[in-house]
Amino acid sequence: MTMQTQIEQKLAALAPDVLQVENESHMHNVPANSETHFKVTLVSDSFDGMMPVKRHQQIYALLADELSGPVHALALHLYTPKEWQARGAARPNSPNCRGGGQ
Repeated sequence: MTMQTQIEQKLAALAPDVLQVENESHMHNVPANSETHFKVTLVSDSFDGMMPVKRHQQIYALLADELSGPVHALALHLYTPKEWQARGAARPNSPNCRGGGQ
């Protein structure tokens, strides 16, 4: 099973309305086919009333095994359905990595 699939399966526990897990390793200076850098966009009612830092902590707890080993970086974009709708169902683009994508 790929790392991306593992992450998706674990985050499904939050009953997301939207779940996008993107492997952005190719944008960094890592070997081909790496699974080290991911972007997660997750929209869930479970974030209602939760400060952003608590949302991040919840994700870090769910992905503790992945973050302690193979996953080097995890960009998190976590929203309630209302916040997601207010953003026009869009999340920020990832910045270019210094020296990455080579």
